[in-house]
Amino acid sequence: MTYEPGQVLRVPFPFTDRDASKNRPALVLSAEGFNQQSGHLVLAMITSAKNTTWPLDYPIQDLRAAGLPAPSVVRGKLFTLDARLIRGALGHLSPADKERLSENLKQICGNIV
Repeated sequence: MTYEPGQVLRVPFPFTDRDASKNRPALVLSAEGFNQQSGHLVLAMITSAKNTTWPLDYPIQDLRAAGLPAPSVVRGKLFTLDARLIRGALGHLSPADKERLSENLKQICGNIV
């Protein structure tokens, strides 16, 4: 299966403070070509908007398009994951959400993006 930037997936999200994971939504950031060549994806965490804030959290405006049931934010916690571990697709960020999130990512990554 191919995955594209802006796609929202259900993945086993790793915890940084313990040896466990939990199925959570995540946002694909890496390009399809990279994903296919490496067999991995670069992802950003998506979490409930009610959780504590993190610098440059982006509140998703179009939850329906993203396939999310409750207010959520894209968090600037990035990780890579083997594509074989993907548990399913939920949706896609709307074009407006993608554009605004892109500005947040530029603030996180500077001129690299």
